[in-house]
Amino acid sequence: MSTCHVRRLVLSFGVVGCLALASLPLVAQREAPPTVANRVAAPPESWEATIAKFEAADRQSPPPQNAIVFIGASSIVRWNLPEYFPDLGAKAINRGFGGSVVADSVYYAERIVIPYKPRIVVFYAGDNDVETPATAEQIAAGFTKFDQKVHAALPETKIIFISIKPSIRRWAFMDKIRGANGLVKDYIGKHKNLVFVDIVPQMIGTDGKPRPEMLVADGLHMTPEGYKIWTAALRPHLKN
Repeated sequence: MSTCHVRRLVLSFGVVGCLALASLPLVAQREAPPTVANRVAAPPESWEATIAKFEAADRQSPPPQNAIVFIGASSIVRWNLPEYFPDLGAKAINRGFGGSVVADSVYYAERIVIPYKPRIVVFYAGDNDVETPATAEQIAAGFTKFDQKVHAALPETKIIFISIKPSIRRWAFMDKIRGANGLVKDYIGKHKNLVFVDIVPQMIGTDGKPRPEMLVADGLHMTPEGYKIWTAALRPHLKN
């Protein structure tokens, strides 16, 4: 075999090897769902830069009052409100910050909820909490604190709690999710100007597990199909 031919073979194997190695990170991105609730929640102060950006945008273009504020984690962030609620226009105010837990919404309510004097607050948080050591009781207690803080300032504002959704990534924690949802639902049933919107049944398939078409590849965040379910469930509660 000539020296030139050997060099070509070495080069070919080298290219194939590089391509194979390059594909490894793509496989690694498909993280296995956690089975132990040991995630450490960042302190609320870690969101200061994000909240400051909201406040800067408010100074530049003040949002309308008597509107609808959406607050919570990444499912709120990713909810394209102009697309799903075109009739609301500027009166749909998105104040979601991805990765946040219930305590973060409580902590910043005085800065990104109460100042707008909204007629409705749509709350979706607790999803990230289930991967932390927080119990169902602690998650529900967090919503109670949010309710008390907002209603102390705005007693006539309606607060809508969207139930913590089932997902492939967090299926191991479904008992905690059911527990937190049940406690919040019980609390809401005993207090005024609160609404519980349960999206869990629509997101569970006939096999009793999360419907995969509702979730993107990470098994956690939602596809447009998932947001259609949420929008349809929420819309009747946005009327005066």
